[in-house]
Amino acid sequence: MELWYTEKQTESFGITAKITETYVHEQTDFQQLDMIETEEFGTMLVLDGMVMTTVKDEFVYHEMVAHPVLFTHPNPENVLVVGGGDGGVIREIMKHPKVKKAVLVDIDGKVIEYSKKYLPTIACELDNPRVEVIVNDGFMHIHDHKNTYDVIMVDSTEPVGPAVNLFTRGFYQGIYDALKEDGIFVAQTDNPWFKADLIQNVNRDVKEVFPVVRVYCANIPTYPSGLWTFTMGSKKYDPLEVDESSIPEIETKYYTPRLHKAAFVLPKFVEDLVK
Repeated sequence: MELWYTEKQTESFGITAKITETYVHEQTDFQQLDMIETEEFGTMLVLDGMVMTTVKDEFVYHEMVAHPVLFTHPNPENVLVVGGGDGGVIREIMKHPKVKKAVLVDIDGKVIEYSKKYLPTIACELDNPRVEVIVNDGFMHIHDHKNTYDVIMVDSTEPVGPAVNLFTRGFYQGIYDALKEDGIFVAQTDNPWFKADLIQNVNRDVKEVFPVVRVYCANIPTYPSGLWTFTMGSKKYDPLEVDESSIPEIETKYYTPRLHKAAFVLPKFVEDLVK
């Protein structure tokens, strides 16, 4: 008998993967958490029926959250990650020697616990002395830390359950207030095939708060449609003005200095969404 996991990405479309083992099937205080072993993508973290990360393709998402913004800010000493309990974004941040401290705030401590156990190549830097891990509400953490961070990264699930508040104008205003005077933030903003309205709404809200707003894309095969967007809001620095020749080569599998600006070149239908 074969066992398959299917994520319904819309009411009429989904992806499916053959699984060989279930490590965790648990309802936490906040969400349904599953950790499964798939033949094609290796170990997979699933929250509320949605794929969060897999061993095979995780590097794309985590690198593209971390590196474009960290190479746009000239001195990102203090960094906040909201969500991201699997630790992948933290792992990428730790490749930047300018970062003196990275704070991870995730509302669900079980995500952190099980990621350390079953996703060790992703969660490998969570115990780094430059990292502080806090189990708490990221929305409230931002509200309580004005003028604190150089860079804020929002590594959230889709806007359901505990992540609903992370896609609101009030949250972006809170981020603005928590950033220093030249701070930058970046957030994952879903896909343009199934969530065009979300991308338009986020883009409108962020533009009402930040003077510089840029959207960029990456290919992530286990995320809905495979085409994923990220939105960067900056008080001062424009990622398109970065001198790519000044970006050092670091150990990556997706991001490169040449890709830095190229990622911001959008397909026409995505470009039309964010005009």
